[in-house]
Amino acid sequence: MTTSTLPNGIGIGFKPVHADALLADGRDLDFIEVHAENLMGAGGPVHARIDAVRSEFALSLHGVGLSIGGEEALDERHLERLARVVARFEPAIVSEHLAWSTHGGVFFNDLLPIAYDAATLDRVVRHVDRLQERLQRRVLIENPSTYVALAGSAMEEAAFLAELVARSGCGLLLDLNNVVVSQYNRGDSPARYLDRYPLHAVGEIHLAGHTIQALGDGTLLRIDDHGSVVGDEAWSLYALVMTRVAPLPTLVEWDTDVPSFDVLAGEARTARTLQRRHAMRAD
Repeated sequence: MTTSTLPNGIGIGFKPVHADALLADGRDLDFIEVHAENLMGAGGPVHARIDAVRSEFALSLHGVGLSIGGEEALDERHLERLARVVARFEPAIVSEHLAWSTHGGVFFNDLLPIAYDAATLDRVVRHVDRLQERLQRRVLIENPSTYVALAGSAMEEAAFLAELVARSGCGLLLDLNNVVVSQYNRGDSPARYLDRYPLHAVGEIHLAGHTIQALGDGTLLRIDDHGSVVGDEAWSLYALVMTRVAPLPTLVEWDTDVPSFDVLAGEARTARTLQRRHAMRAD
């Protein structure tokens, strides 16, 4: 199967509002990530913009709608659309979320959590096998943001992901903002989570911001909204990860309240500074 050719540098998520600035001033970036579902149309201006971007940058393709964790078999029509996008744009990396979003023919516009148990693991392995078989490439699976621990979960998330890697041969997309959100919401330590996480399988890292909301009982809930600068906790986890692995492709995400290109590029420069600092220490 095809494996990653994404450079071990820094990228940002593509936003149409940034297209001109990206092509004019994005020379310090190494790759761009695009949501697969945004490219499933027949063509037109969206495809033309991504063709222009792809001529200057490596491309990471990130899927959010395949429902890898769903109880039903993968939607073969959606999978075929994804396969056409992969064939058309030839991305360096393809990734998907460990979540579900469809059931009984109904699509829910969200990434919903799964239980971590043996039956779910068997199902997700089957789905990842089918995805990789159809695309003929190794796919990265992203750890989710969660807000509660589901009843019936008999495995820790990191152990579930390690088994998924071992049984399917997939890689992992490590979203450090999701680690912060999930572990604090569930009363655990993000650093301890990383101690158990199969870092050897990581092919890409995501960084993003989140918000904190106070509930009526005084509990703080972290909400994964990708609408602000990368938080200090995620930067600290990034520095920790880089003491344990070689430099990895690292993406800065910003999906709501999208800022100017200069602000997003500044976040990317911070990531590059940390990455280079680690590389110098390793040498």
